[in-house]
This record gives sequence, structure tokens and C-alpha cells, in this order.
Amino acid sequence: MRVSGCDVGSLTAKVVIINNNEIEAKVVLRCVSSPEKSAESVMSQAVSQAGITLSDIDYIVGTGYGKERISFANHTESEINCHAQGVYSLLPEARTVIDIGGQDAKVVKIGDQGQINQYVYNDKCASGTGRFLEVMAEALELPIDMMSLYHEQAKEKLHISNQCVIFAESEVVSLINEGKETPDIICGLNTALAKRVSSLARSIGIVPDVVFTGGVAKNSGVAKALEQSIGLPLTAYPLDPQISGAYGAAVLALKHLSVSKID
Repeated sequence: MRVSGCDVGSLTAKVVIINNNEIEAKVVLRCVSSPEKSAESVMSQAVSQAGITLSDIDYIVGTGYGKERISFANHTESEINCHAQGVYSLLPEARTVIDIGGQDAKVVKIGDQGQINQYVYNDKCASGTGRFLEVMAEALELPIDMMSLYHEQAKEKLHISNQCVIFAESEVVSLINEGKETPDIICGLNTALAKRVSSLARSIGIVPDVVFTGGVAKNSGVAKALEQSIGLPLTAYPLDPQISGAYGAAVLALKHLSVSKID
């Protein structure tokens, strides 16, 4: 059986294709203005990578902000469910998932059967999301992927006090003008983000094992700061953490197809 999950988020679109329980293709693309076009583009690259056509996929589950606009999806699932299944299917000991994406942050508590026990998310303010780091990287005139490297070079602990992205950006400019070192500023930014998300997680309780997913999970500086803030180690996600939602959608597609064949 060949299935796929398509996750069209606010900033990126992701597709995972699974064939006979093995990942056959996985693609991440920056979104364009149209969710439909984002979905079509990322799926086109995925089927090309797998050397197949769209009609060769038996079942597709869509998820993400743009899930209702994925024309080729057989049905859609919530991001919460997809992220939970994307983690639990690979890490059955996981009990808390912390996902930080481009425009939101989610925390999901999972039961021992993979069920969702509780969840909370923030999509109202960019201060606890990947967009926060993108804005700050622009202010520092650095590529976003340098945030991890510079975090490791920090020597002075700086406190970023402003919660609002606009005011935090002004605070960063002030620190630059004061002659503060870039690694120290970046470490302060990563720590500020981690503290905001850990506060969100504490609102529903944090139970180990804790898994960190989403595009921001690629930033090792945020991961280290998050571990310090929650006081627990983070279990590494075995795949690219940015595709956990798409992978979970593919897992749910496989489950749906399996049940349908039994019926």
C-alpha cells in the first residue's frame, strides 16, 4: 500500500510518501500565496522524487492551515492529531510533543495508546514561534540557519525582556548599538523563545518522554534552552522534525486504508 501525508502550513508545505511501510519520498518547500499551489507544487516534487504519479498513491491525508485547500486529499485531519501520530508511531514512549512551527506553537500530551489526552497551542502571537526568530535574524542580517551555530559561541547571558516581536526587534537593535556580541544576542533570543514555549507547555503539564518537533527543532540552541527551561531532556525525533505532521498524516492514511480493506 502506498499512502501520503500533505501538510500545508503557514510558511512551508511538506509531503511524505510511504510505500510498504518505508518512506519513499519526503519534500519540504516554502509556501507561495496560494495553499492550492503550495500543495500541488510540493506533491509534484514528491511524486517525482519517488518516480511515480499521483494516481499511484492509494490514499492521501491533508493537514495544516491549508488542509481544506488540498484538492487531491482523500480526507483531512487536525494538525494536533497528525503531530501526535507522527511522533507516537516512531516513539511510543513519548508522552509530550512540543512543536514550534513558523506561525504557531503546539504542545500535545499523548496517552500510552497514542490517544490525545490534552493539548494547547498559541497562534495569536509570533513571539513563541519560528517567525520570531526569522524577524530577529533579519535584524541581525544573518541567515536563519546560523542561529544554532552562534548560540554555541555565546559567552555573556543576555535577557530579552520584550514579549512582542516588534519591541523585541527594537531591543535587539539597541543591544547591537551597545556593542553586544552577536552570539550573546542570539543565545538570549533562543532562550527567550524557549521560555515562552515552556510556559505554554507547563499550562497543561509536561510528562516525559518529551519530543521536540517542527522547523524550529532544527535549531539546537532553542533545543538546549528548552531542555534547561523545562528541566527535562528532549528525545530526538528520528526523522526531519519539520515533517512530523506530514509523516503523521501518512500514518493516519495507512490506518484508514487498512481499516477500509478489513471492512
